[in-house]
Amino acid sequence: MYDIAIVGAGPAGLSAAIYAQRAGKKTVLFEAYTYGGQIINTPKIENYPGIKDISGFDYATGLFDQALSFGAEIVFEQVTAVNKSDRFVITTTAGTYEAQAVIIATGAKNRHLGLEKEEALTGRGISYCATCDGAFFKGKNVAVNGGGNTAIEDATFLSGYCSKVYVIHRREGFRAEEGSLQALREKDNVEFVLNATITDLVGEDKLSAVVVTDKLSGQKSEIAVDGLFIAIGQVPDNAVFSEIAELDQSGYVLSGEDCTTKTPGLFTAGDCRTKHVRQLVTAASDGAVAALAACTYIDKL
Repeated sequence: MYDIAIVGAGPAGLSAAIYAQRAGKKTVLFEAYTYGGQIINTPKIENYPGIKDISGFDYATGLFDQALSFGAEIVFEQVTAVNKSDRFVITTTAGTYEAQAVIIATGAKNRHLGLEKEEALTGRGISYCATCDGAFFKGKNVAVNGGGNTAIEDATFLSGYCSKVYVIHRREGFRAEEGSLQALREKDNVEFVLNATITDLVGEDKLSAVVVTDKLSGQKSEIAVDGLFIAIGQVPDNAVFSEIAELDQSGYVLSGEDCTTKTPGLFTAGDCRTKHVRQLVTAASDGAVAALAACTYIDKL
């Protein structure tokens, strides 16, 4: 029996665990894969207040160690159901647990293009993690698809390994930070392919090219690449909570800045909830807000 159960050990979940444990609540985190969430794939963080620069892995490891140092328990099991009667019952692939309050901090997963050969060529030229797989493409030609911070970070990272990096984006403008974008534009081995979408993948045993369609003219062209790094955003994975939490049309948990949900005692934090800004600093902030709200809820029981 726990005071607070947190589903997801990314920045939001780990931050929530730190605040909950420091408030004297017995806290457990459930994580299906590994701690840190998507941030562990970021080679360099430069926009977190008070830290000049740090790798995503080091940042996540610091959070993980900090949560453990305060006494939080971390259970590496996948949550398959959450129900509520007098208390919340959390069912995992290995057992059941009880808690007085639950915080959903599942983050989001990589969005796919949805093309015919995408699944078959994943791991055979297609990747969703440049820092994980970029070294395999040293001296080769690759493409990055996307226009946000992740895509620009990926392209910058790959430009240090690869002979040529194509940045394929469906619009003329970018959502990425201007400073990072300008630095990428100055690299000699980076070429921008704008107002274009990837409409086909070429290759059988491995990727050999991508077909892009110009959105203005409709003209198709083929770009020979050995690798494609897809960075077109993320989608939440909240289906397991659909009975106790209200989700929007995209699957995000409906919540305001107070991180509460329609169910008393159920809170949410980080990229899995409805919000306008999804950044590392806002995930950590959500974790603190959700944890303190959960503590207040428990204290009033």
